[in-house]
Amino acid sequence: MKIRSIILFYLLSVVFLLSWPSLLYAQELSLLEEDESSTSDRVIATFKTNRIVNGHSIETVAKNEFDFKISHRFGVLNQGFYDLFGLDQATMRMGGDFGITDNLNIGIGRSTVEKTYDGFIKYKFLKQTQNTESVPISAVLISHIGINTLKWAQPERDNKFTSRLHYTHQLLVARKFSTNFSAQLSPTLVHKNLVESNEKPNDIFALGFGARHKITPRTTVNIEYFHVFPNQLDINAANALSVGFDIETGGHVFQLFFTNSTAPFEKGFITDTKGKWNDGNIRFGFNIARVFNF
Repeated sequence: MKIRSIILFYLLSVVFLLSWPSLLYAQELSLLEEDESSTSDRVIATFKTNRIVNGHSIETVAKNEFDFKISHRFGVLNQGFYDLFGLDQATMRMGGDFGITDNLNIGIGRSTVEKTYDGFIKYKFLKQTQNTESVPISAVLISHIGINTLKWAQPERDNKFTSRLHYTHQLLVARKFSTNFSAQLSPTLVHKNLVESNEKPNDIFALGFGARHKITPRTTVNIEYFHVFPNQLDINAANALSVGFDIETGGHVFQLFFTNSTAPFEKGFITDTKGKWNDGNIRFGFNIARVFNF
């Protein structure tokens, strides 16, 4: 994979985002919620957890904490009552995020989709503050690797281990505009070591958007969308769109949502989504998070 193309992509993304004055210099935050009080001027709780729906948010796990996650996506709703509107089928991922420091996290997981093992490193290098004269955004870098462990479709061929690998690199930029509303942009590069044909690109560029709006002190409504730029996927592919709710219950955060994607890891939901909302190919899903302190 060309390191220069990754660096160039990140730099262009930063220039693009910093050219949006409305994003960087919106009105100053009002007082943080009572449950988010802090003596620091740093803004906290931009999102309730470190996922918006499928994708990462700019939130990180604190030092020596382990955020254990179980993620489920059921079958499509348009299968009707015979499949109990998709509940007869399910895909899942089990894994967790560990805080090496408050700003540096690592994570691992295993998904039933393509029997994929994945890992990532996540670093928050910029933190929003309450004074617009200082830092108006929070920013995070993520590098993710996934390994497809399905049996080879043609085992007699000279199959290479590197063909099983895929990578995702993201720049997450978010702002908490008020105590109730936050938004995030996620320029993304997905690299597949193995593609179906020479006509398919190994590098796929996408732009993610996510937002949350607080309904009650412990409940938010979230939306997330990943737009893959044209002429990179086949004609049957679709962009991933998800809508859901975060419900905080003390030590747990439940995320209930509807999505047209199946896979709970980046390469899967960004580049391999086939279902379309207007065809009824919508899946109910949930994430459950529990934080343990070590």
